[in-house]
Amino acid sequence: MSASELIIVKPDKCVGCNACVRACPAPEANITKMLDDGRFVTTVNSDKCIACGECVRVCAHGARDYIDDTEAAMSRLRNDKLIILATPAIKTVFPTKWKGILDWFRSKGCIIYDVSLGADICTWAHLRAIEQKKVGNVITQPCAAIVKYVEIYQPKLLSNLSPIHSPISCAVTYIKKYLRRDNPIAVLTPCIAKKAEFEETGIVEYNITFEKLEEYFDKNGIKVATNSANDFDYKFEEMQGQLGAVYPRPGGLRDNLWLHDPEINVTTSEGVYKVYPELDMYAQMPDFKHPEVFDVLSCEFGCNVGPASGTKQTVFDVMSTMRDIEKDAKKKRKTSAFGGADKLFEKFDKELKVSDFMRTYKAVTPTPPPTDRQLDAVFEMMGKHTEEERNYNCHACGYTSCRDMATAICRGLNTADNCIVHAKSVLTARHSNLQKQHELLSEITSECLALSDKLKESLVNINTNMDTIGDSTHKTSERANVVNDLLTSVIAFCKSNTTMDAGSVGQLVEILETTLDAFKDLDNNVNVTNESSDIIRESIKDISGLVDSINENLKKS
Repeated sequence: MSASELIIVKPDKCVGCNACVRACPAPEANITKMLDDGRFVTTVNSDKCIACGECVRVCAHGARDYIDDTEAAMSRLRNDKLIILATPAIKTVFPTKWKGILDWFRSKGCIIYDVSLGADICTWAHLRAIEQKKVGNVITQPCAAIVKYVEIYQPKLLSNLSPIHSPISCAVTYIKKYLRRDNPIAVLTPCIAKKAEFEETGIVEYNITFEKLEEYFDKNGIKVATNSANDFDYKFEEMQGQLGAVYPRPGGLRDNLWLHDPEINVTTSEGVYKVYPELDMYAQMPDFKHPEVFDVLSCEFGCNVGPASGTKQTVFDVMSTMRDIEKDAKKKRKTSAFGGADKLFEKFDKELKVSDFMRTYKAVTPTPPPTDRQLDAVFEMMGKHTEEERNYNCHACGYTSCRDMATAICRGLNTADNCIVHAKSVLTARHSNLQKQHELLSEITSECLALSDKLKESLVNINTNMDTIGDSTHKTSERANVVNDLLTSVIAFCKSNTTMDAGSVGQLVEILETTLDAFKDLDNNVNVTNESSDIIRESIKDISGLVDSINENLKKS
């Protein structure tokens, strides 16, 4: 499992607010893409995440979470006897329940050890390595996220990264090598990144985080006994640690070093917004400016409020508890079997070898920075043509500068559409086009309204003409009927008149009948004209209704 697999993303809950990118100290740890529906979703970049957990801490939408080994460890302890290592932060996260939690594990057959003892070994090993000049100026490494950052983003600092194991790994080494225990080991921690350390060193099987452990207890209805918040004694399998118990607070390692050697030059730094830029600064400085010890932690208030602690304690509660733990530890140093300032370390000198508590690191080949030509192409794509435009540095994308955003786009980790300045310029251009289209549409609408008015006038004229035609055809029909009746009478008279010449009468009757047929045709045509006029009037009525409907829609648009 790589560090990136420790942080998980729920895309359906991601709103594209860029809070995770803004908080993340690892420049290549996030990939932002625009989906087909226009939403922006940020996922974790494989192999570039340092698992500091800051993105989980700042995500207000539940889109980020992490995974640990709680479920796997619980399944394992049903069949095997696990070694449980309790980090000292358990006392600040669960001030009245930490003993009950350890008792619960003990009731399941587990063997319980104190990581504070490993922290004491870590302090001892650092002091001896410095005294024996086995190390030069060092960056401390109890924080696994710091180690991952150096390995991935500042591999040139690996020569400065302390070769001494972290307190947990010192405790594990002591248990395995000196106590000859080979049981599978699970560590109770407030840290997501510790899993990466355990996999890289290969000496710990399970990382059980405090937050997931509490969720497991709640889900399974497990209740643990409570204890006094000011009682820091517990019967561990091996001796309980001393001042190593204050390692979880900022400057904890420094305070341990100064307790034994106040002259050591130590500089501290904590918090993602401070420590990682200062590590980058450290990498640019000449060696002679480096302190002997640069004591660094990713979390601003130390491991006590780590991203996997799930703590409900305020920083003031935590620091107060740490102060009480320090007082208790100093008291124990005077009254224990190893009382005195350096008695415990004298024991370590006799029994332990510094070389057993050292580790190596795995450098990652850094991603080469993009060339100026590549960045220029991206800036042009983003619509940033001037130096001013390329240095807006509004941070809306989550990056500290436009150049960092352009670099991410070059590396395929982001998209120009996620730049708010670019998006605004695109929207402005679209708005301008829409405005022009609206103006053109208004002109067309006005022309259509004018034409429809003319059409209505024409329809009125046609209707008037149709009325005239109707009156004319009606009068023609009446006159035709009169003539028709007259001709019919004349024909009948001619046929019945015996005084007239028969030949002349026949010719006259034939002419009259032909004339009568003509008037019948005229009457039929008049009737057809009347019927057509009615059809035309209905069509005009329908057309007029459609024109009115068109006018109403044009006026609405």
